[in-house]
Amino acid sequence: MKQLIPRIEIEGRPTDFIKGAYTSTGGLTAASLQFTLPLVSDGYRKLWNKEVTFFIGNSKALFRGYIKRVKENFNEIEVFAQDILGYMVLGGNAEKAKIALTSTDNLDGLTAGAAIKKAISKAQLSSKIGTDVIGDTSPLISSSRPPLRGTLSVLDIIKQLISRAVDNSGDVPLANIVRVVDDGSTSQLVIELDKSLDSTPNYIFTEEDNIVDLKIIARKIPTIVVVNGLGNVKGTFVHDSAIEANDRNYLEVKNENLKSPAECKDFAQKVFRANIETQYEYGIMSFEGHSLSENDIIRIDTEDELFSGNYRVRGKKIAFSATSFDIGLNINRKPPTLAEYIVRQDN
Repeated sequence: MKQLIPRIEIEGRPTDFIKGAYTSTGGLTAASLQFTLPLVSDGYRKLWNKEVTFFIGNSKALFRGYIKRVKENFNEIEVFAQDILGYMVLGGNAEKAKIALTSTDNLDGLTAGAAIKKAISKAQLSSKIGTDVIGDTSPLISSSRPPLRGTLSVLDIIKQLISRAVDNSGDVPLANIVRVVDDGSTSQLVIELDKSLDSTPNYIFTEEDNIVDLKIIARKIPTIVVVNGLGNVKGTFVHDSAIEANDRNYLEVKNENLKSPAECKDFAQKVFRANIETQYEYGIMSFEGHSLSENDIIRIDTEDELFSGNYRVRGKKIAFSATSFDIGLNINRKPPTLAEYIVRQDN
């Protein structure tokens, strides 16, 4: 088997480095790349906002972003870069990338995909952030209900629009997500629905072949769920026995597709059940799976039935040197619920 070698390029030119770490936590947060250069590197003081790409072997870029910080230490240079989600926040400058939306200049009447594309264009970010294959939410939603007004950051606009689209057709509500994919020359935003765990796995891990370590991470469970519907409609679901076991943990979400207190309470109950199913997240350490991304499905085959089965990838970390790398995946049993995208809880 041919050895896979990590590679970093700055403005398309291969760059010698000592070590580094790639981190992606998913959920519309910026992926980052940190790496160190030899102190003898030329021109490092002019690296700010330069494009940097990270590869393993001959794969497409696992990371494409822009250098935000360069720091000289005793015998090396530390470089920190973020992907286009980080660039979208700052727009290459010291301030957040924002646009002003008024009654005459706005995103009204568009679907989420079309509105996000227009917002990126209005913020003059199209040269860095691709929307050629962005697609749209399932179900489709309108940017006019309610209309977005005021001076808003582009990332906040995306979060607000995506949070409105919830597939409530099954027993568990499914969220839409926005991912960053690389087309070989540009980072593209893509909207997609959470994958079913019944999907064909993108990768299989076994204790004999490629699992180094497996950890369980416990999450807080919301025991009181408040759902705000259209207008002033709301409903609350309280699970008394869960409160006795886990204490009071509050979660408030919004779903403007719901028009009655009964619908809100039913949705709150679904959110509670979904969070029960995602109570445990798992961390897997391996030397394979570098190309996996958020929303990919993997299968773990072990003799322990507690761990065996399909999982959804939530995040990834790669620690690497010039000749080797290790991979850490954050995975869970069920697709994340709407609540995880609207409210990020500290666990």
